[in-house]
Amino acid sequence: MSPEPRSTHSGLIARDRAHVWHPYTQMQTAPPPQPIVRGEGVYLYTEDGRRLLDGISSWWVNIHGHSHPALNAALAAQASRLEHVMFAGCTHPPAVDLAERLVSILPSGLTRVFYSDNGSTAVEVAVKLAAQYWINRGEPRRRTFVALHHAYHGDTVGAMSVSDDSIFTRAFASLLFPVTRVQGADVEQTLGALGDTAAAVIIEPMLQGAGGMIMWPADFVAGVRRLCDRFGVLMIADEVLTGFGRTGRMFACEHAHVSPDIICLSKALTAGYLPLGATVTTDAVYDTFLSTDRTRTFFHGHSFTANPLACAVALASLDLFATERTLDSVQRLETQLHAGLAPMRALPIVGDVRVLGGVGVIELANTGGYLDEIGPRLAAAFLERGLLLRPLGNVLYFMPPYVITEEQTAWAIGQIAEVLRQLAGQTC
Repeated sequence: MSPEPRSTHSGLIARDRAHVWHPYTQMQTAPPPQPIVRGEGVYLYTEDGRRLLDGISSWWVNIHGHSHPALNAALAAQASRLEHVMFAGCTHPPAVDLAERLVSILPSGLTRVFYSDNGSTAVEVAVKLAAQYWINRGEPRRRTFVALHHAYHGDTVGAMSVSDDSIFTRAFASLLFPVTRVQGADVEQTLGALGDTAAAVIIEPMLQGAGGMIMWPADFVAGVRRLCDRFGVLMIADEVLTGFGRTGRMFACEHAHVSPDIICLSKALTAGYLPLGATVTTDAVYDTFLSTDRTRTFFHGHSFTANPLACAVALASLDLFATERTLDSVQRLETQLHAGLAPMRALPIVGDVRVLGGVGVIELANTGGYLDEIGPRLAAAFLERGLLLRPLGNVLYFMPPYVITEEQTAWAIGQIAEVLRQLAGQTC
């Protein structure tokens, strides 16, 4: 006899605490997780019936809203045909269709799509491709990667290596390969000094995410492209966060009118439905791996590479950009964020306010960075008001699904303003 299904009211949090280990969470001291049982549009619903506005797009992935009918239909239709097949030696329509669609909308020259599972693996693939590219060209001395201070590129070993030293990477320092770290103005001097040992420059174009929501001008991105061309090194654009409209353009590189040699995609690629990563590169990079010598093969793969369900949802998500005029929604959101957040600059606890596309950032002054207790305090205060935010320490950001209405955005900005005013009063 089959066991009776457990009720969602049987204590989801207690059952979670008995067995589950959450990411980026100190399990001894963290507050209980939110028991989410349903999502619709910009809202998440808890086990006890509360409604939370998802102000961080569920870790930056959900762009069209939760449980979108078109995405649900695409997922169900694909599941009825093919749920998965190994991608080494096989192919299938959703993977090929998606590759064609990506190539058609990406910056020019990016023509070869290598699928993986998530953002970290998309970056890991990019790092390995760049390293082996030079080996295959007979230039093994080119193995130094140049990356920015405050960079965050993921949690696998290669992705951590090109990330900056931080609380995210420090425990694993002995596992990481050395990287040359630069401030923005130092790229030219650094590449000149490295000479024929430089392999690639990796950046998060326009917006560094987990490193503090740091925004860069388009001229800087364009300058990196020019310097990579001048010194003959590869440019890697990590658009795991910025891809698919987050900065107001489909891809952040478009702000600078540049094409990288390698681009890393994930997060919003499937609109938050399923894990999928893509690392897309040029024919020039791809061609160095073509040989009768099998040692020049790119020996990398994942069990769920190009999962048909994920590819099908990604295709449906791209369709929505056209049918729902998604980028127009992001531009309206950007305008509202500029107007709504600007007055908070006057608060004594606010150090900076910045906006790019669908991302609004408030950096608090005179606080202690990522581990500052202000982050958890703010998160708790917003949860009490029905708003899900996850500050990066002293950096508070609002990054909702693009389908958020003007009324919903105004409400969220109002909650942010009230909490910060209260905090300013407590600290005066």
